[in-house]
Amino acid sequence: MREALRGLTTRGRSFLAAAAAAGISAIVLGERDLLRVAVLLAALPLLAAAYVGRSRYKLACTRSLEPGRAPVGSSARVILRLQNMSRLPTGTLLLEDKLPYALGSRPRVVLERLGAHQASSVAYTVRADVRGRYPIGPLVIRLTDPFGLCELTRSFPSIDRLTVIPQVFPLPTVRLGGEYAGTGDSRARSVAVHGEDDAATREYRRGDDLRRVHWRSTARTGELMVRREEQPWESRATVVLDTRVLAHRGEGPTASFEWAVSATASVAMHLRQLGYKLRMVTGSGVDIDAYEGGEALILDTLADVKLAQNGDIALLVEQVRRRSDGGLVVGIFGTLTVAEAELLAGLRSNGATCIGFAIDSSTWVSMTPGERQESDREHAAAALALVHAGWRSVPVTHGATLPNLWPAAARGSNGFAWRAAMAETVGGVIR
Repeated sequence: MREALRGLTTRGRSFLAAAAAAGISAIVLGERDLLRVAVLLAALPLLAAAYVGRSRYKLACTRSLEPGRAPVGSSARVILRLQNMSRLPTGTLLLEDKLPYALGSRPRVVLERLGAHQASSVAYTVRADVRGRYPIGPLVIRLTDPFGLCELTRSFPSIDRLTVIPQVFPLPTVRLGGEYAGTGDSRARSVAVHGEDDAATREYRRGDDLRRVHWRSTARTGELMVRREEQPWESRATVVLDTRVLAHRGEGPTASFEWAVSATASVAMHLRQLGYKLRMVTGSGVDIDAYEGGEALILDTLADVKLAQNGDIALLVEQVRRRSDGGLVVGIFGTLTVAEAELLAGLRSNGATCIGFAIDSSTWVSMTPGERQESDREHAAAALALVHAGWRSVPVTHGATLPNLWPAAARGSNGFAWRAAMAETVGGVIR
């Protein structure tokens, strides 16, 4: 009862104040009718508190998200299903789900009386413009009487999480190269030509089945050789995301880093659909084999990726080379210096085909004409160094869309184009 009295609403407390005022006036004036009014005014909130306080509802709640992963800028539907597990009907219920600020204001829904063992569902919509994982809940239920004089709060402990993933754009199919630089025992196979008894072989490795030993090749080479098992061809691709904080500009959903994250997701999804065995590396230390976890692993990882304060291109190159198998390398880079672009030549090992999207993050902010000229010159010089390092360089400026840039990945930009771009920024005039 004490908890119920503490739950009196402003209306309930006003009733008690009015009852006290009417009671004092009745005593001073000697009016019995006014005293009856005072008793009635005091009885209403007390009865309401007793009604709400003694209510012992058994409620069950389930929450579902449709979809559980929502792209940036889209909406998700949250469905609450509430069931009365007791034999007693409930009163009016006010439902309030706790939400983080990024998903909007807290939704409040009024649920009318629930009969014994009756269930009812309500739904609301949330929208997020920033990537991340957002907790939804716990659900708070406010129990109230029909007159709104008393209100008590109950909550469910369950919390669900909405994952807001970067936007994924469909990309046109173009010939990128690097498809035949995959791995597998069938890749560098030596084909036998000395008779049907000969077979494609390789050196014995610890753990190989001795029944696979090919004695004729062993006698010929003087080393233990085993028959090479035929394995399906694997085309490998590595997608690299530059997360250096100094390489990106802009704020919020329109920042250059958000463009880079969305481009990484789009490229990764596109290459997976083409059958590449995919690896994803970021400057924040993420290094995953995306083929093991599927698309969900890629998108969930990119939903959480953040800018790195201590990012370094040299460390990023070393991280990629640590498990490099050649194939195709697609890099999404922020602003590069000439020295940093030259370091990326280290990823050209094993005959890899390297495609770099060189983001000019300075175009995401306002600059004076002089600053813009200097920034354009530095960006063109870095992009030219990237071309000299053996990369296909695709320039990216503010407002560019990846589906329109993707065909350029098949041919890249050559050194003549970047020299021409640099030649246009001379004499203090940008042509």
